[in-house]
Amino acid sequence: MMYRVAKASDYLVVTGLGINDINITKKAWILPGQSWTKFDVSPVNYTFEVQAMSAEKLPFVLPAVFTVGPRLDDEASLLKYAKLISPHDKYSNHVNDLVQGIIEGETRVLAASMTMEEIFKGTKQFKQEVFQKVQLELNQFGLLIYNANVKQLVDVPGHEYFSYLGQKTQMEAANQAKIDVAEARMKGEIGSKLRSGQTLQNAAKIDAETRIISTQREGEGKKEEIKVKTEVKVFENQREAEVAEANAVLAKKKAGWAKEAQVAEVEAEKAVALRDAELQKEVERMNALAMTEKLKAEFLSKASVEYETKVQEANWELYKKQKEAEAFLYEKEKEAEAQKATAEADFYRRKQIIDGDLYAKMKEAEGLKALAEAQGTYLRTLLESLGGNYGALRDYLMISGGMFQELAKINGEAIRGLQPKISIWTNGGPESNAEGGGSALKEVAGIYKTLPPLFKTVHEQTGMMPPTWMGTLTNDSCSPQEIMQ
Repeated sequence: MMYRVAKASDYLVVTGLGINDINITKKAWILPGQSWTKFDVSPVNYTFEVQAMSAEKLPFVLPAVFTVGPRLDDEASLLKYAKLISPHDKYSNHVNDLVQGIIEGETRVLAASMTMEEIFKGTKQFKQEVFQKVQLELNQFGLLIYNANVKQLVDVPGHEYFSYLGQKTQMEAANQAKIDVAEARMKGEIGSKLRSGQTLQNAAKIDAETRIISTQREGEGKKEEIKVKTEVKVFENQREAEVAEANAVLAKKKAGWAKEAQVAEVEAEKAVALRDAELQKEVERMNALAMTEKLKAEFLSKASVEYETKVQEANWELYKKQKEAEAFLYEKEKEAEAQKATAEADFYRRKQIIDGDLYAKMKEAEGLKALAEAQGTYLRTLLESLGGNYGALRDYLMISGGMFQELAKINGEAIRGLQPKISIWTNGGPESNAEGGGSALKEVAGIYKTLPPLFKTVHEQTGMMPPTWMGTLTNDSCSPQEIMQ
């Protein structure tokens, strides 16, 4: 009698006297008539590479690492593990082959129901389904998957699917990058040209407006100057008129004084009239000059505006034609790039079709080769069982292949519809045979008697008559004497 205690990662299994099945515990008294053992429950890592095939018959390698150990939270599972797995070393080939066989089998079955694209894109879902299916199988051994790590899929030598797929992705990314760079360059050039054109347009517009305003200001200044001068002249004329009027009044008052005063008054009046005429002429001349300057200013402003307008229109037409040329060039470049991409896609599609046809032909040839080998093995086995008798082997193959039945069917079809006509001829009976004489004459007579039936049969089948020198057939001929004359 002894007392046993298991380590933290161990369990005791006790069986024997007083125990119906087995007892799993961490510590126990071992009584006489009982046996005990202990097993380790720490999980073990199983690393391996599963070779599987997808639904498109594409092989691949799936590296995986599974951490597997006994289920500790379920007493029934722990009992299964103690009975089935613990007697063996968990690092032994037996346990390793058991776990690896379950995982490889479930992985291959699941991979065969999925396409390569589904496996590659849904790696997480694929891992979860493998985890669930493998766990269902491991439950019957009391095992639990603590962790499952499915690594990246790897190509099988001779089947570089993922390599080709990676090259395709790289080419697509490179082409897309080229397209993005071209579009960014196009947008930058178009934006730069657009900004430059807008800057030139705004500058020309501001210059035209500045010139128009400057001309207007100059015209208004000259107009004000002429107006002021005219008002000054009018004021002077008014003052002079007032002075003349005062002088005239004074002259009238002095008219009576003396003749010299009257003459002076008349001269003064004439001088005033003459001066008034001169001043009026000067005013009219100044008005004409002001009107001329005004018209010049208006024509100059209009001509400047028309000039600037024509320049802007010409610049716009030039810019428009440049943009049309750039758009046409860009369109042709895009068409060339699209044609190049289409050609590359068509080349890749044709290459895939050719590869698929080659693979199908190879598989068909392998199937025919396997069928021929199986048939050769079958024929050698039959020949050995028949003792090397080739005739018996031929008859057996003809019978098993239905050759005799087919020949009978063909012969039956060949004579179907025929209506043979049977004629019975007599040669005179035994009396005629007795009269034959010797044996030599008897043979000649026999041959002679076979000719009438022969001619009759030929005539009935073909319609041909024998030559007249041999004899003549009649419709009611029944004996050689009547046929051969």
